[in-house]
Amino acid sequence: MTTTLNQPTASPPRLGVAPNCRFCSSPLTQTVVDLGTSPLCQRHVTPADFDKPEPTWPLQVYVCHTCFLVQLPSYVPADEIFTSDYAYFSSYSDTWLKHVSDYADTMTARLKLTSASRVYEVASNDGYLLQFFAKKGIPVLGIEPTANTAAVAIQKGIPTEVQFLGVQTARQIVAKHGACDLLAGNNVLAHVPDLNDFVGGLATLLKPTGVITMEFPHLLQLMRQNQFDTIYHEHYSYYWFSTVERVFAHHGITLFDVDELPTHGGSLRIYGQPTRTGMHPISPNVTRLKQIESDAGWDDPDSYDSFGEQVRETKRKLLGFLIDAKRSGKTIAGYGAPGKGNTLLNYCGIRTDFLDFTVDRNPHKQGNFLPGSRIPILPVEAIRERRPDYLLILPWNLKDEIIRQTSYIREWGGRWVVPIPEVSIHE
Repeated sequence: MTTTLNQPTASPPRLGVAPNCRFCSSPLTQTVVDLGTSPLCQRHVTPADFDKPEPTWPLQVYVCHTCFLVQLPSYVPADEIFTSDYAYFSSYSDTWLKHVSDYADTMTARLKLTSASRVYEVASNDGYLLQFFAKKGIPVLGIEPTANTAAVAIQKGIPTEVQFLGVQTARQIVAKHGACDLLAGNNVLAHVPDLNDFVGGLATLLKPTGVITMEFPHLLQLMRQNQFDTIYHEHYSYYWFSTVERVFAHHGITLFDVDELPTHGGSLRIYGQPTRTGMHPISPNVTRLKQIESDAGWDDPDSYDSFGEQVRETKRKLLGFLIDAKRSGKTIAGYGAPGKGNTLLNYCGIRTDFLDFTVDRNPHKQGNFLPGSRIPILPVEAIRERRPDYLLILPWNLKDEIIRQTSYIREWGGRWVVPIPEVSIHE
C-alpha cells in the first residue's frame, strides 16, 4: 500500500473571470444555475472551531457550448476536499450496500469472473463494494485518496492504494498489480477536476479485453427532478450520456451499454471497453438513451435557461413550509448530514431557527456541526429523545429506507418532509 496523494491540481479560476471547459477548454459563458456561495460540504465544524470563520466559494454552474459538459469551476483543489480525514463512508446505507451486492453478482455472471480475474475500483472508499467480490474469491484492489476510509477497507482485507487516479498513477498500479478485467467507479466521475487525466488513467488500468463501469447521476434527471442540491464543491461535473460518450471516446474507450438506475434520484451505469480490442456489441440501450437526450435538447443552450427559476421556486416553497410550521409551534429536525443537505440548507438560508438539529448514523459526523448552517449533528437516538413534529429528510434519495428505519415517529404523530423535487409531507 502506498500513502502518496499525488493528484495534480490546476490553479483555481480567478473569481469573476469566466473559466474554460475542463474537457475541451472552450470558454464557459452560460450559467445554468447560481446557488450563491457555500463551504465544503464534508468539512464539518468541530466544537473547538465553532467560533471560527469558514471559507466559502461560488456554486455557479456553467454549460460548455462545445461539448455540453455542465460543470462547476474547480475553485477548491481535489487534495483539499478529499483529505485524510474524509467524513463520508459508503457503508452506512443499507440500500446502497444492497445495490452494490447485486452489482457484484450481476457482473461476476456477465463477465464470467473467476479467481483468475482482477477487479479494481476507483474511489473505493471503505471497501463497501469490493468486499462482495472478495467474498467470491476474486482478487480485488481499491484505489482511494482518503486515508481514513481506505484504512477501514484495509481492515476488511481489501488491498488499497491510497492515492488519486491519473495516467501516471495508473501506470504505477499496472506495473505493481497488473491490469484489470473489471474496473468499477461509483459516483466518482463527478469528483475529478482533471477529467482528461482521470479518464486516461481509467483506460490505462484496463486489460485489452477488460470492461469498465461507471455510475453517476444523470443530468437529465437532475434537471427534470430539480435535484439542485447535488451541486456542491466535491462535484465538479454533471453528465449527459452523450457528453460522457465523447469524453471516453477521446481516450480510446467505447461505451457499448448503459443502464438507467433509480439510485441518487436517477443515475446511469455506463459500460466501456477499449475501442481497439473490445468484443462487446453496441447495445440498443445506447441509441435509445441518446435519442431521449436529443429530444430533451441536451445540446441546445436554450434548454438550460429555465433551471435557475425552477430552483428559486423550490427554495420559496421549502421556506414557506418551514415558516408556517414554526409559526404553528412545530419542532423540526433533520435526518442525515449528506453533501446535498448542506447545499440545500445553505442556499435556502436554513439555520437552527428552523432546524433544531440533524442526526446521522455515521459516528464520524456526530458531535460536530453542519458546514455553514452550524446545525448540530446528533446520534439517531436523539429523534426518540426529542420527538420532533417533522423530520426533514436531507438524503431524499434514501427516503424509503429512512422512513422505514424511523417509523416510530408515528407514535407521537411525527411526519416526514421530503424537500426534492418539491416539498412533500409523508405520514
